[in-house]
Amino acid sequence: MTTTEGITEAIRTHILAEYLPGTPREELETSYDLLDNGVVTSLDLLALISWVEQRFQVPIDEVEISPDHFRSVDAMSEFVKRTTGK
Repeated sequence: MTTTEGITEAIRTHILAEYLPGTPREELETSYDLLDNGVVTSLDLLALISWVEQRFQVPIDEVEISPDHFRSVDAMSEFVKRTTGK
């Protein structure tokens, strides 16, 4: 899955399964702020960074990361595209 839509859907699916179980797909807007709304806590952020690194082969050790890169599905998708060239 290397297309923008594929990356976005993989991230959305993961967020729904891990952090919002039972939430209908259509209720999670890709721009929804996961951090400000308490969906992803600081501890969750570490697990989410690890998942992105493994799932999309993002070289986390080689790039500068910020919580803002993980604020929403859209932000994560852009981060993955920018760091992997996909």
